[in-house]
Amino acid sequence: MDRLKEKYTVNITSLNESLYCLKVQPDFALANRALLVNTPEGNLLWDCISLLDEQTAGFINAMGGLKAIVISHPHYYTSMNEWAREFGCPIYIHSEDRRWPVYPTGNIRFWEGHEFSLWDGIRIVHTGGHFPGSCILHVPGMSEGGSVLCGDSLYVSRSRKHLAVMYSYPNQILLGRDEFHVFFERTADLEFDTVYGAFDNQEIKGNAMQIFRNSMLNYQRCYGLEGN
Repeated sequence: MDRLKEKYTVNITSLNESLYCLKVQPDFALANRALLVNTPEGNLLWDCISLLDEQTAGFINAMGGLKAIVISHPHYYTSMNEWAREFGCPIYIHSEDRRWPVYPTGNIRFWEGHEFSLWDGIRIVHTGGHFPGSCILHVPGMSEGGSVLCGDSLYVSRSRKHLAVMYSYPNQILLGRDEFHVFFERTADLEFDTVYGAFDNQEIKGNAMQIFRNSMLNYQRCYGLEGN
């Protein structure tokens, strides 16, 4: 962490009135972003970044600290234990990814089942797919129709006209037919109009539900699952 602080900083930008993007600059590791959700009942960090410096800790503490850290899947564990120790909060990870944390500290809370409710109607939804325990976060009050923070459990295309769910994104390997069917069933009842992905410029605002449905229909056609 001390070596990171010598060459890197954390850039904090506002994405909307209750959501902030935290990103290491210059790009480091996967170059993903963490998302800070600000609510009246407490703040939540969605996914994690490697660097936690005094400026970032000061910004979060000025907003009331962190009530929880929620991780979408193992690629974004990074220094989550240092973040949890700094803010004295739990880390929520689905139990199907139990084998992946290298340092399973007492801050980690493994949860089971399809959904886990937090506060203010916020819920973690277990989708599977990219990893067995892959999840998304549903935040109902962040936009008119509700927002989803998806990490890359759902991947927002550069055109922002398609949402992908795959086993391996770098290698362009699709989920198996059965795995996709499970993913589809677990997400079929979601309602939202906005999506925030794991990387810069991965926002779809207003029509995200229609894009999601069209994308899933394409997968159903590919797998011969139409009507199922």
